[in-house]
Amino acid sequence: VLDPQYGMHAWPCAVVLAQYLWVHRRSLPGKRVLEIGAGVSLPGVLAAKCGAEVILSDSEELPQCLRNCRRSCLMNDLPRVPVIGLTWGRVSPELLSLAPVDIILGSDVFFDPEDFEDILMTVYFLLEKNPRAQFWTTYQVRSADWSIEALLCKWKLKNIHVPLHSFSADKEHLAGSPLPGRHTIEMMIISLARSDGT
Repeated sequence: VLDPQYGMHAWPCAVVLAQYLWVHRRSLPGKRVLEIGAGVSLPGVLAAKCGAEVILSDSEELPQCLRNCRRSCLMNDLPRVPVIGLTWGRVSPELLSLAPVDIILGSDVFFDPEDFEDILMTVYFLLEKNPRAQFWTTYQVRSADWSIEALLCKWKLKNIHVPLHSFSADKEHLAGSPLPGRHTIEMMIISLARSDGT
């Protein structure tokens, strides 16, 4: 398990994903959004502020991260946003009972290669239950050797790369924040692949 402190900071990927949500804010009212690995919940909180029906989640094994999600909601006048424990790769009662979703958010969840398959298994499960949903995710390139391509094929998922310049996130500083800084960040949208592989 990663150090619980990882979920206690706004990481560069969260700022980039929040920028994407802000650019698409007019499409968010009424959308059902689940943020996985939420940590401080910047993308999920922003989606809720823009009118989405949001559920925040982080590992049920990291209660202080769940408390941090709740604290972020309270600090942003969002006391009714549900916070639930979801552990990647585990089919739990919370996962089974989730309401339908349109968008799954995940910023920098592809941090540790040991978690990649558990993340994609969880995303696949959610997309199977919600075939029109999409997983919007940002990640920091940490190693050229780390790839999820084979796992996407295994789990019958496809991805579309979203260029950062297409939503004005290709800058060193966003929204008055020193983030994302000089990190190499990518964004992709993952969805179910059709039976013909497309």
